[in-house]
Amino acid sequence: MRKRSHWLTACSVFLLWAVTAIALHAQTFTLLQSFDGYDGYGSAAALVQGTDGNFYGDTVNGSVFGEGNVYKTTPSGTVTSLHMFSSSDGVEPIGALVLDTNGKFYGTTSYSGSTLWGSVFSITSGGTVTTVHGFVNSDGAYPEGPIVQASNGSLYGICRYAGPTGYGGTIFEITPAGAFSTFYAFAEDGGSTPLYGLIQGTDGSLYGISQSGGLGYGGIYKVDQSATLTLLYSFTNGSDGSGPQGPLVQAANGNFYGTTNGAGVYGYGTVFGMSPTGTLHTLHSFDSTDGANPAAGLIQATDGNFYGTTSAGGANGNGTIFQMTPAGTLTTLQSFDGTDGTDSQAPLVQGTDGSFYGTTYTGGASNIGTIFNESVGLEPFVRTNPTSGAAGKTVRILGNNLSGSTSVTFNGVEAAFTVASNSAITATVPAGATTGTVQVTTPGSTLTSNIVFRVRP
Repeated sequence: MRKRSHWLTACSVFLLWAVTAIALHAQTFTLLQSFDGYDGYGSAAALVQGTDGNFYGDTVNGSVFGEGNVYKTTPSGTVTSLHMFSSSDGVEPIGALVLDTNGKFYGTTSYSGSTLWGSVFSITSGGTVTTVHGFVNSDGAYPEGPIVQASNGSLYGICRYAGPTGYGGTIFEITPAGAFSTFYAFAEDGGSTPLYGLIQGTDGSLYGISQSGGLGYGGIYKVDQSATLTLLYSFTNGSDGSGPQGPLVQAANGNFYGTTNGAGVYGYGTVFGMSPTGTLHTLHSFDSTDGANPAAGLIQATDGNFYGTTSAGGANGNGTIFQMTPAGTLTTLQSFDGTDGTDSQAPLVQGTDGSFYGTTYTGGASNIGTIFNESVGLEPFVRTNPTSGAAGKTVRILGNNLSGSTSVTFNGVEAAFTVASNSAITATVPAGATTGTVQVTTPGSTLTSNIVFRVRP
């Protein structure tokens, strides 16, 4: 049923920097780009910030061949198409890209490619694409959602269908050396349709959602290091919601947070929090006036609050951007009006400049989607890649205005470092460092990492 693969005992850290949620600053929405078809059509995936300070994403349609596109955008909204998929190398890259520690991005195409059932690919910042694995049905079919790089360096992802059992899909693993294996094959245990991206929790387990299964309305599951699956919660299509969508996020308090697309008190979806053992609390039920049918999940930002989007509802019926405190108080930041986008299906990403960046699936000048920026006045920070490592490990630190940096510390311990560019530093985890935040001192400020860096043995 499953194949056990090597998994380092140390787990990656998904705890966000433990900060106290603060009041909302003045907020500003900026439309950065309306897709024109050539540069993409229909973005359903989150952007990811690269080592050059630009953001990278994909669209399920568009480009010359109409079968999907990988693009980059500057923070100001200048978009460049990097790769246009054709049926030979894949169709519909629907999941967000992930920046690997080797500097490449990895993603999936939903189907077609050399084996017809979808593929895992890598792409450089210059647009060179390599097919890493083509699915053959028996090892899974139709991969969907972002891949996660775990603390052992391997990449893990979801196939929605097929696999060794012939049932409802797989969790696959690709090692740093490129070896592919089926880590877990779903049957009738975690929900027949595993959906969207996995995350790795602080306990080292993989956590994910299924849109169906459980009691029939979706579930939340974990798969531990021995590839044993536990169904943590089943949605009831009642006040707790139905059809969870978007990746989970593990917050600074250790609990998991996410959204459901339907049900809740008013029938328009919910925001929920769940303990690691599966106790779920509904934090907010959307009533359409404040948004409806969230499809993107949440992120926790450096102010400790959660941020997300809804695909519909709001003042204009086209969806919203919202902030929610850990206690469940929701504030609508933006109601899309169509010209700036409609139907946002992708999670937001907080850039190292402190602002949020996101996409919509439709709307904009050509009604095929947009890229936007939402600023609430949060301060710049730095992000480490990876988020854990032993002494002597080389770590890439991403940020803004890093030229001239004079110091890098790991929880207060000085580290050797090299400024690679204005947006990237390479540093070595110093001997004696302990788990904590990473700080970079620049001529203008001291920047702190948004995620706690865990020092492994």
